[in-house]
Amino acid sequence: MIKRFIRYYKPQRKMFFLDMLCAFTLSICDLFFPVLTREILNHHIPDKNIRMMMIFAGILLAAYVVKLFLNYFILYYGHLVGVHMQAHMRRDIFSHLQSLPFKFFDNNKTGSLMSRIVADLFDISELAHHGPEDLFISLVLLIGSFIIMSTINIWLTLIIFAFLPFLIYFSAKKRIALSRAFTKTREEVAEVNAILENSLSGIRVSKAFVNHAYEQERFHKGNESFVKSRTKAYKVMAEFHSGNTLILDSLNVVVIVAGGLFAYYGRITVGDFMSFLLYVNIFLNPIRRLISFIEQYQNGMSGFQRVLEILDTPLEEDKPDAVELTEVKGRITFENVSFSYEDDSAKVLNNISLDVQPGRKVALVGPSGGGKTTLCHLIPRFYPLNQGRILLDGRDVNDITLPSLRKHIGIVQQDVFLFTGTVYENILYGNVDATQEEVVEAAKRANIHDFIMTLEDGYDTYIGERGVKLSGGQKQRISIARVFLKNPPILILDEATSSLDNVTELQIQQSLDQLCAGRTSFVVAHRLSTICNADEIIVLSEEGIEERGSHEELMAKNGVYAGLYQTQFARL
Repeated sequence: MIKRFIRYYKPQRKMFFLDMLCAFTLSICDLFFPVLTREILNHHIPDKNIRMMMIFAGILLAAYVVKLFLNYFILYYGHLVGVHMQAHMRRDIFSHLQSLPFKFFDNNKTGSLMSRIVADLFDISELAHHGPEDLFISLVLLIGSFIIMSTINIWLTLIIFAFLPFLIYFSAKKRIALSRAFTKTREEVAEVNAILENSLSGIRVSKAFVNHAYEQERFHKGNESFVKSRTKAYKVMAEFHSGNTLILDSLNVVVIVAGGLFAYYGRITVGDFMSFLLYVNIFLNPIRRLISFIEQYQNGMSGFQRVLEILDTPLEEDKPDAVELTEVKGRITFENVSFSYEDDSAKVLNNISLDVQPGRKVALVGPSGGGKTTLCHLIPRFYPLNQGRILLDGRDVNDITLPSLRKHIGIVQQDVFLFTGTVYENILYGNVDATQEEVVEAAKRANIHDFIMTLEDGYDTYIGERGVKLSGGQKQRISIARVFLKNPPILILDEATSSLDNVTELQIQQSLDQLCAGRTSFVVAHRLSTICNADEIIVLSEEGIEERGSHEELMAKNGVYAGLYQTQFARL
């Protein structure tokens, strides 16, 4: 894990090494100050050499000016190293997320993923900047202070450094508990974020059902879990810091007593003793830095581990010999296809065989849970098959590269997702390389152009998050325009009008019929009136394909489809 973390330093190595050089120079400046103090106390004050005292004061002032620029560089450019590393990690995570299978998003909450991308990466960037810097400065100061203190009095130095094993033992013992506490806290933060994201996304539903008390209670439970985990983390952190502080404070007592005895028996001069006390403070500062580093390391690395959980999730992959799909006629063949969402769960589809000729419109009907939507999702390989195969123009879809396969498939769903932005940007999503004229033409074909022109800003109108400023029918037409712009030879309409009123459905159905013309189309529908003109209707249930044929043929059979049709129209 550490090797993978270090890899992100590579693009920033020049700035990183400059930062380390500044940190090293800063450490030397800190070591330089007690040397001057010792020299002044032992020689120039007793000799009453004012001139040398002024020279040394000037040197000290110059050192402080140098420290000013060094601290500026470290604080500014050092943080930029962490920021750029954070940006690179976020880029890698986002790129990886784009290529993960649907199953990953089925099993992971959006708020939890957001927590990893934002909060965890911030702590990681802080570790990336401060971690190596604190560790490097601490080592330089510890080694430097030990060498210089040894030249003053080796025995007093050994007494002080004898406390290090106790400090290391205590810190190492608490490190594991600290790591577990921070990991648990991150999990709870992610859960709170997930609840918050879910509640905010569904705020309109919450208001409609007057369930604000229920939402508050649900959030309260998550928030309480966070408080409990954070309480445990702070308890461990308090034990860690207070224990280390006791050891360091005890060290001060030892220095004063031992140094006083050494001075009393003439084993050390007053000037050396004062210089020694200054070096003890220099010695204590890196120790405190190292203690903070341990906490920061556990915090950052627990976040990085959660990031790696995403980066190590297997991607959707093509076969090494997968080919690019170019010319598409649109023949879709299912050969003994079986599928279940989990390996140990019941099969949603069982031994389905189906052959759809190019340009034909196939409607899928049947009870909920029969696998209609699942069947459509298998064509663009949103999920891998358990058994059988799907052919496109005689070629197994697994032998086709995913981008080229999905490029030739257009999908219009019941739950339309519009991105935050303008009308133009949302239609353009169907083909980001399209011209403005092509976008307008797609809108006209979807019968949404006239409405767009009535808006104050036309195509540049901001539609709000997920298109909240538009009606259901308007959002659906924009999604249809998006597919017109994509112009795919294969089309999937997944209950595209089921959430609309009858008048709006009739208007949009005309656009959908135009969209289906000349394309191989799969239409999932509950309203059977919308698929009477389909070339073939397939009745799908948990048992498989119950019936198939045209509307007239199935009505003449007086079977499952006829029963569904008569029941539905009896309610009208």
